[in-house]
Amino acid sequence: MPQDEEQKTIGRVSATEKDPSTSETFSFWLSDDVSVNPFDIVEGDHTDGSKTYGLVTALEHITDSFSHLSNYISNNFGEFTEEPNTPRQGATIAKAKVMKNTSKTYMPLRSESKVKYPDAKGIETALGIDEMAEEDRIVAGQIELSNKTNSKAYIDKRFTLGPEAAHINISGISGLATKTSYAMFLIQSMMQKLPENEVAVVILNVKHGDLLHIDEVNEKLTPEAKKKWTDLGLECEPFKNVKYYLPRNKDGYGPNSQNPPDASKYKTYAYELKDAVDKLGLLFSNIPDANQTLDSMVGELTDKLLSPNQEWSQVSDWNALINNSPFVSNGAAKKFGDIAAASVGRFRRQLRRIVQTRQSGVFVPRRSQFEISLSSELGKELTGGNTFVVDIALLKDEEQTLVFGDVLKTIYGLFFEPDDNRQTPLPKKVLIFVDELNKFAPDRGDTSPIIEQILDIAERGRSLGLILVSAQQFLSAVHPRVTGNSATKVYGRTGSTEVYTAHYRSMDEEQRAALTRLDKGELILQHPVFRQPIKVTFPLACYKQP
Repeated sequence: MPQDEEQKTIGRVSATEKDPSTSETFSFWLSDDVSVNPFDIVEGDHTDGSKTYGLVTALEHITDSFSHLSNYISNNFGEFTEEPNTPRQGATIAKAKVMKNTSKTYMPLRSESKVKYPDAKGIETALGIDEMAEEDRIVAGQIELSNKTNSKAYIDKRFTLGPEAAHINISGISGLATKTSYAMFLIQSMMQKLPENEVAVVILNVKHGDLLHIDEVNEKLTPEAKKKWTDLGLECEPFKNVKYYLPRNKDGYGPNSQNPPDASKYKTYAYELKDAVDKLGLLFSNIPDANQTLDSMVGELTDKLLSPNQEWSQVSDWNALINNSPFVSNGAAKKFGDIAAASVGRFRRQLRRIVQTRQSGVFVPRRSQFEISLSSELGKELTGGNTFVVDIALLKDEEQTLVFGDVLKTIYGLFFEPDDNRQTPLPKKVLIFVDELNKFAPDRGDTSPIIEQILDIAERGRSLGLILVSAQQFLSAVHPRVTGNSATKVYGRTGSTEVYTAHYRSMDEEQRAALTRLDKGELILQHPVFRQPIKVTFPLACYKQP
């Protein structure tokens, strides 16, 4: 056997009576000088010349000792300063799950079959990347095995952007999982893959001013960090053609945002009554409504405001709606259709709290010439090659829900019922990114206007070209129909309590445990093309970060 081939061998398959090799799993012992870790990819040789690739899931060390007591006694009853009286024979055993067989027969690996680390091409074969067409490959990070072999990780465009499947969901502990950074990396990777005029990006900034400077260069990026982008075949550059939309401040002078971009780069949005007439239900999404009273109120009210008669024609702003006829008579709430006066009073109190007493400034009697209607602006400007950042970080919860729902409703409406008179064509794909998805689509067993909006995108958006890229700390906190429709799932470091919920049942126990040990920047990627989840890393952002 040539020496260089022997050096590649790290162990041999070990099949026993109680632990046989199967079409799905195999075990192998390791040479004493070899280091292997969970999520490493290995290859085993078949007698027919084919190769079986496996993902290492767990390692264990065994000896010929019958019990721990035997080991204690062999060390002269716990005298650890001396050599053991009975030297033990031991071996490190790695357990692996089958990923792929090159002959597609899936015959079990035989005992004593040689096991090696694959080269970069072998990693691609293990993942099925070799069967992806070049035009369908989207860079999703880098794979690095314990022997320092590197390979690009690709996801299949057909299962990310349609038509086969779509949507991406990312979860993990805040700060350690780098969810936002990875989402932005994936978005840039997809934008660089697709023709520029075919894709638009809509980003909801929900945390501080994190994403309000994505069109500016990251001056702190080192040459080594930039090289990681070029090694992946990507350009290290900030986002292009970015339009920022920031919420109105309470005093009306400037936006209600942290660390805003230059004034020339953003527009300020606000909501007068007519901007929210067909979205009033979004304001009450987080308010308990067991008897559907608020829902009925909103439905009736929307009909009246969209088709006003003489009685409703005077209701032109928020104050008139809350305090004047036809809801109020002689200073008190009155019956509205079949809805009792007490229920009308509750509706008025909730609406007053949201749009007047505790609002952040985004609700106004009339928008000034310097303030835009967000839905009108997006409807007009949504074209390929542009990125739209909507800041909602400092808004109250009900305000955030309204804005997010407004964005989804506007985009969905543009594609579901296209305007024949539109001057510019719609992009073929729209990537919509939102963090803290659990705030908008919680797993609480009921529905709401905002959940319905998100489900429309998750379940029907793929056919329209609308792709949801979402993130949250806890996968278990999100509506299962949203995460269930996300074909690609990404996991950062996760707490031990979370990983043992039903939402992680697609992983075995060892893989779940590994999620609790991930370092910052390490992510586990599940994709329909891969038979097993893989570990990836990704480069630092090329845009300016706070």
